[in-house]
Amino acid sequence: MAAQALALLREVSRLEAPLEELRALHSVLQTVPLSELRELAAELRLGPLFSLLNENHREQITLCVSILERLLQAVEPVHMARNLGADLQRGLTHPDDSVKILTLSQVGRIVENSDAVTEILNNAELLKQIVYCIGGDNLSVAKAAIKSLSRISLTQAGLEALFESNLLDDLKRVMKTNDIVRYRVYELIVEISSVSPESLTYCTTSGLVTQLLRELTGEDVLVRATCIEMVTSLAYTHHGRQYLAQEGVIDQISNIIVGADSDPFSSFYLPGFVKFFGNLAIMDSPQQICERYPVFVEKVFEMTESQDPTMIGVAVDTIGILGSNVEGKQVLQKTGTRFERLLTKIGYQAKNASTELKIRCLDSISSIFYILPEQQTDDLLRMTESWFSSLSRDPLELFRGISNQPFPELHCAALKVFTAIANQPWAQKLMFNSPGFVEYVMDRSVEHDKASKDAKYELVKALANSKTIAEIFGNPNYLRLRTYLSEGPYYVKPISTTAVEGAE
Repeated sequence: MAAQALALLREVSRLEAPLEELRALHSVLQTVPLSELRELAAELRLGPLFSLLNENHREQITLCVSILERLLQAVEPVHMARNLGADLQRGLTHPDDSVKILTLSQVGRIVENSDAVTEILNNAELLKQIVYCIGGDNLSVAKAAIKSLSRISLTQAGLEALFESNLLDDLKRVMKTNDIVRYRVYELIVEISSVSPESLTYCTTSGLVTQLLRELTGEDVLVRATCIEMVTSLAYTHHGRQYLAQEGVIDQISNIIVGADSDPFSSFYLPGFVKFFGNLAIMDSPQQICERYPVFVEKVFEMTESQDPTMIGVAVDTIGILGSNVEGKQVLQKTGTRFERLLTKIGYQAKNASTELKIRCLDSISSIFYILPEQQTDDLLRMTESWFSSLSRDPLELFRGISNQPFPELHCAALKVFTAIANQPWAQKLMFNSPGFVEYVMDRSVEHDKASKDAKYELVKALANSKTIAEIFGNPNYLRLRTYLSEGPYYVKPISTTAVEGAE
């Protein structure tokens, strides 16, 4: 079969309109293993296929792209970079996006190879075309170009090629295409900046990070909303947070939140700004961030009082992030009865809001209430028990009622709440004393889809692995949990059949 493919490839290179041969080659290549093609890689002459892409014939281009996708997998990245550079360069300027995507996927293979990437760095024109692909209408093409440039920038030579040459001017020129393209370039810059302090230095020296931050704190509310997402990505790294603090950006964001009350358009950017601080708190120290920027906590509490589901959702998500570790839980506890009232609101929304907001409330509750077994102290357990009672009059029944609704996502989210508290003795006592709850946990017939079966299994696992479960649930129930665990999430009880004499 491989020999047949090679013969057809030679035939294609000799003909001016080889449509039939291309169809045949395409069919044959579907059956040839990649290992066989690799053995013949040295004999593959791909230039003619690339040339056929230049003709304005839709089917011919589609066939050539598909054939090249298959054949190029057999070609080593170094060989491709050295021998097909000009073809790849032409591919990046092709009017058909499928050709650009094919080319960029091969550039992606080259830049991931430490030996081959040097060849790309020495090809200034090819790099320039990759940059210009960011400015195209097709998002897939732009994303592939961003990925390649981001990968190139992982090396010192790549950083120099991008930021210490004419390529930087090309990047700035591309940014002027429109707002969408400008944000794509910011996305690339943030991706590169996040790699290391050195990468961040190159990006800041280019002036592009400063430009992004200027837009973040500017007057255009829609631009602010977009830029804060990118700045939040930068804040995921320690060196990124340090830079933002040194430049006074975190203080500026805090001041904008302070002034949001008098801004009728604050709803556009406020969710992103609050999320920024939520992520900052969990990556650094919740206590330090909340003490230094009290306006953040104040705004989160305020947002739960809003009539706008978007604001409530962001506040609920942020509380979940903040309460996901012990220090964050203690910060929330310090707000006293105010936090207990907030929990009552979250409990109410979990029961009465839209499905999407219900799920966000349940996810937040799971995050707030989970404590690792080794972190459990009497004080923390008393705290979570008190919090749980603040959610509603009968929280266990509330979540059980939600889990019985015919929506798998809600069902799983409610099971996740039970799983979060399953290793805490007070919750185990609550479950054991709730009529029918133990049977509900053991009942496999309640779950009908894979996600629900997996979620129930996680609950059983959390209960069965707890050190206090045998004492609280009793040995017979403990053994039933262990059996469920050993049978796995998808166990189906065999149906016994009785043979009837004379039956066929």
